[in-house]
Amino acid sequence: MSFIRERQEERTGYQEIAPWNAAIDVNADFVMVYGNDDTVLSRIHEFKRRGYVVHLMTGSAWGDYADYLNGEWDGSTHWSEAQQKADGTMVSHGKDTPYMVPTISFANYLFDKLKRVIDAGVEAIHLEEPEFWDYSGYSQAFKQQYELYYRTAWQDPKTNIEAHYRTARLKVYLYKQLLERIGDAIKEYSIRKGKIVRFYVPTHSLVNYSQWKIMSPEGMLNDIPSLDGFIAQVWTGTSRTPNTYRGVTKERTLETAYCEYSVMQELVKGQDKRMWFLADPIEDNPNYEWSAYQSSYLETVTASLLHPDVAHYEICPWPNRVFNGRYPINKQDGGHGEESKPIPPTYRTLLNNMFQTLGNMDQSDAYYEHNNDIHLGVAMSDSALYQRSYPECDWEDHNHMPMLGELSKDLLEQYSSDAFPMFYGMSLPLLKRGMPLRIAQIDNVLKTPNYLQDLKYLVLSYDFMKPLSPAVNVEIANWVRNGGTLIYIGDNLDPYNQLPAWWNDFGRTSATPLDHLLRSLNLTSLPQQATVVDKGRMISLHYNPAELTMDLTEEAKYVAVIDALIQSKGDYFEHTNDLTLIRGPYVVSAVMDESSGVEKSHVGHFVDLLTPDFEYKTVITTVPGQTALLFDVDKVRNQSVTVIGTTARIVATHQTKQALTYTLKTNRGTNSYLMLRCANDISTVKAHADDNREIDVQYTLFPESHLIRINYEGTGSQVTLTIQRIKEK
Repeated sequence: MSFIRERQEERTGYQEIAPWNAAIDVNADFVMVYGNDDTVLSRIHEFKRRGYVVHLMTGSAWGDYADYLNGEWDGSTHWSEAQQKADGTMVSHGKDTPYMVPTISFANYLFDKLKRVIDAGVEAIHLEEPEFWDYSGYSQAFKQQYELYYRTAWQDPKTNIEAHYRTARLKVYLYKQLLERIGDAIKEYSIRKGKIVRFYVPTHSLVNYSQWKIMSPEGMLNDIPSLDGFIAQVWTGTSRTPNTYRGVTKERTLETAYCEYSVMQELVKGQDKRMWFLADPIEDNPNYEWSAYQSSYLETVTASLLHPDVAHYEICPWPNRVFNGRYPINKQDGGHGEESKPIPPTYRTLLNNMFQTLGNMDQSDAYYEHNNDIHLGVAMSDSALYQRSYPECDWEDHNHMPMLGELSKDLLEQYSSDAFPMFYGMSLPLLKRGMPLRIAQIDNVLKTPNYLQDLKYLVLSYDFMKPLSPAVNVEIANWVRNGGTLIYIGDNLDPYNQLPAWWNDFGRTSATPLDHLLRSLNLTSLPQQATVVDKGRMISLHYNPAELTMDLTEEAKYVAVIDALIQSKGDYFEHTNDLTLIRGPYVVSAVMDESSGVEKSHVGHFVDLLTPDFEYKTVITTVPGQTALLFDVDKVRNQSVTVIGTTARIVATHQTKQALTYTLKTNRGTNSYLMLRCANDISTVKAHADDNREIDVQYTLFPESHLIRINYEGTGSQVTLTIQRIKEK
């Protein structure tokens, strides 16, 4: 039972720049002390004293690096290494906090500053958010890196598509180089100190960075031997990004988060590396009401739980701003208006409940209620980052834009919008119908043997991304020959097809990546009907996948093709409006709107884990646009005692024939609950603080399912609950 575990398991953790205080002591396994300023050593010491496994997190692209910028570190100023826009202004994360060009000098500086925290005993180091903005690339430092890498003079990325693509790829390579250099140095230095400090990269998803047009290594990170894993930085702020479905552009937080978590778990598929999924109880935008934060949090955390291969979580970035903050912040003056309020007590309890529940999600028995055996993937590649925008050319003179071909300015603007219509055109129609998609990172076929073998179907388009090498196409073709079904969508008009690249012999021919894929499959043209290729099949739809976001007729045809292919293999695509995962005794369910509009009901004996007081229910109905997280009591009916939910961390338990005793580490001032299934009748419940002082406690029995719900207030220290038993049923 993972409710009682050693902190060294590191199932749950959080990042925090504030010193330890009772309000943020949410009893996770580890804490990532944030930032490397003058207070970092004292903060590390205090969290270690409080029993936490301590990591260090700091930014890889931005941070409090004034001593580097102003020359205090090495005697030379480094403001020329700030990322710059075309007009010469810096790309900033805040006042005097620029995003940096990842030079070797900057890498050496970051590592030099990390040595003292290694000496202070941190167990791991996280360098977060390696980010190079698409619209930057004009600083002197970057121009020098361009000339060194390409052995030619820097070219303005707005000049043409080739210049843009080359610039984007270099930005990604430079951050991969920086992280590899620092990771290797961390390992070497820590080994000399008699231990191995682990190295992680917290990063947004490939889906989000593609939407926001931020260059980042993503799949390339797995080429770094010293890297031990990742944090999937998926939260409301990323998943609120609007996308388009059936002609409507709006926020679809649940669906977007699902896709983000999906592509993030591909970073560790087939790798001996760790992945933590992050969800944020609020977000960086401080102008929402608490109710909005809560509903968005439940959507993102539910989306994370719908991926059963990951069972480690960053439960809360910045708990100090959650539990000590007041929201919304006044938009006009940046202060707290009369409407600003501290966190509601019920949300505070719910969050602490969830933090403990997340530590118990390593459940070996997991399956989707619908479409569990279909195994359908939608392809993504790092190369989607490199062509998310088009250079600003003279749109009145196509002679100056030969690579833009038949596509209009309006169409290219739509394709390059943050809505990312090509990707969501392929994904949302299936996700909205209850298909548990896997967003497959096809670059991994070069790194992970048999990477695609778990898939039966793969939806692929080269209209918004490109295979990074011919070996990608060869591996996809081999997967088809061995029984896979490939659904290709595209009109082959993407201007980036005309880049001088491997697929056209570096500009000597007019071939495209699709042409090479077809040759690899021994096909001469795109098959309009399902065509047998050895043991597998291929079929194509001849239009840009972005059209699926606007044209309901084409969407229906797309889904019909998927239906027919699945049916011909003896499977059945059950169209529903929910994604429901049975995860051990847990039922994780998201009911989506914009689909059938049907409510989702569960009948049985359940504890509703999305209620602060662990409500017991025999019928639970979830309406479209809502989520559910339930504990199925019938799954544990053969167990004598089962912890179903707890607000506080259980640090010890003791059982005799007469009594159950639980020792809990509580969060001060939090209305707290412990929900148990116990096969005995209960006579009394008592609670004591760590000084043996008796504290108030109430309890409620649910005899039908042998449940007991105990309610007490957290002290900020240990509480002992003693439950007297009578006899076993």
